[in-house]
Amino acid sequence: MNDQTDRTGVAGETPPAPEAHGHDGHYWYHGDKAALTRRLKRIEGQIRGIQRMVDDDQYCIDILTQISASTKGLQAVALNLLEGHLAHCVAEAQTSGDPTAAEAKVKEASDAVARLLRT
Repeated sequence: MNDQTDRTGVAGETPPAPEAHGHDGHYWYHGDKAALTRRLKRIEGQIRGIQRMVDDDQYCIDILTQISASTKGLQAVALNLLEGHLAHCVAEAQTSGDPTAAEAKVKEASDAVARLLRT
């Protein structure tokens, strides 16, 4: 990430304000961070394996198969994060009594889905 991208890596988007964190100062996934980190490290290993396959001049279809597996892994992580965002962040905004905040969280989730569908 550079200075012009937020924590999601999307240029031009503003990250949520600190008050967007849960009541204890952490996002909802904090309690499940170890599992999330393990999944991401597994995906990182797959990506490194793909790089080695290219370096070793492996068969293109084998490389594409590994790319597909890595992509599915990232999609699973994204879906998990999206489900949690809806269940926690959006639901909390809906019950906050602030219709503007609720609309903003729904829009944020909708935009995230649109980005995921473009990939």
